[in-house]
Amino acid sequence: MTLLSVAAAAVALSSPAFAPDQAIPRQYTCDGANRSPVLRWTAPPRRTRSFALVLDDPDAPSGTFTHWLAWGIKPTARRLAAGARPPRQGRTSAGTIGYTGPCPPEGPAHRYVFKLYALRKPLPLRAGAGRSAVDRALKGRVLRVTRLVGHYARS
Repeated sequence: MTLLSVAAAAVALSSPAFAPDQAIPRQYTCDGANRSPVLRWTAPPRRTRSFALVLDDPDAPSGTFTHWLAWGIKPTARRLAAGARPPRQGRTSAGTIGYTGPCPPEGPAHRYVFKLYALRKPLPLRAGAGRSAVDRALKGRVLRVTRLVGHYARS
């Protein structure tokens, strides 16, 4: 495998709303419109048949808090629009289905980790599945994972 083919197999996730490791704008949080930011990614590995997306707050006081579970995203997709509703969405740690924006307690900024999974096979899950079901379904299906980290604090 050449260096060029290795580079082509990588997939990168970004957002025009915020730079990596920078603040997520208020409009994408519980203090604003509470809708998802635009997400963009580069071409995935050739064998990608679907995408899945997870948004977690690993700094939540009671342990990792899942803010978004989404899957069934077409392999030809290269973005999700602001406020997107992917084909399948799961139950967040808040007990809701769909995007739940950053909403940390007052204090230091929390990290919000968007993970995009390029999958060799679509996830065989119905809408409303929880985090543990998504994690189990991901096993053996992931070709690549890419991350985008943003921060948010409330004062």
